[in-house]
Amino acid sequence: MKIIRYLDPNQEEKYAALQPDGAAVEIEGDIFGNYEVTAKPARVVKLLAPAAPPAIYCIGLNYRQHAAESNLPIPEFPVVFMKAPTAVQNPNDPILLPRHLRSDQVDYEAELAVIIGKKGKNIPRQEALQYVLGYTCANDVSARDWQIRWGGTQWCRGKTFDTFCPLGPCLVTPEDIPNPNELAIRLEINGQVLQDWNTNDMIFDVAQLIEFLSGSTTLLPGTVILTGTPHGVGFARRPPRWLQPGDRCSVAIPQIGTLSNPVEEEPLG
Repeated sequence: MKIIRYLDPNQEEKYAALQPDGAAVEIEGDIFGNYEVTAKPARVVKLLAPAAPPAIYCIGLNYRQHAAESNLPIPEFPVVFMKAPTAVQNPNDPILLPRHLRSDQVDYEAELAVIIGKKGKNIPRQEALQYVLGYTCANDVSARDWQIRWGGTQWCRGKTFDTFCPLGPCLVTPEDIPNPNELAIRLEINGQVLQDWNTNDMIFDVAQLIEFLSGSTTLLPGTVILTGTPHGVGFARRPPRWLQPGDRCSVAIPQIGTLSNPVEEEPLG
């Protein structure tokens, strides 16, 4: 099932289930508990990111080919960093290039995102996928100058500017994606394909990531896990390909859909 989060004409946040013909019907109840798909048509005024996460865990260097293009060894354990919940951006809303704390090296990263559906801690790998509410597309937007040179050896500054975590366009429940590590993933800018690979290249698969992140750590419902990006990122290209005002950046996973965002400069003043 494909689920969207949206604003209705009263500016209330709601969830709806997408139908095969593209229509949407309202969901009543708790999306993280008991809910019911109704027959009532959803009045979608604005499409929102499918999650409003309490935490966003991100995994670096989780594709073998991406580690190779970064000239870095295969990690022994998952490389973890975090984004603030305020980094989340909706489908079709702009990625803003930082101008107050300026960056001129803003990069793209197509990723599969996992949305946790129930509270869990010390989750064994064999049970990990039972904790998944669904999957969506993500763009781990990264200011490489702040990430690498000016971030004090930590990645968070360059990774967590506002709008640096687009999510969407919908959440797909696990019955429609029984194996999240067999998914094609692609990124285009202005129609040019820059990343085109498969999640089967992950070093640590989705179940391993959930097991690792929940170790001695409680994962709350709604938590988002960004599972890493394949090769083809902008900083590894010669010359580098940084996001520019006027670009349109699109992440596509066929079983989920396409997450598309224009690129604009952060307004000052």
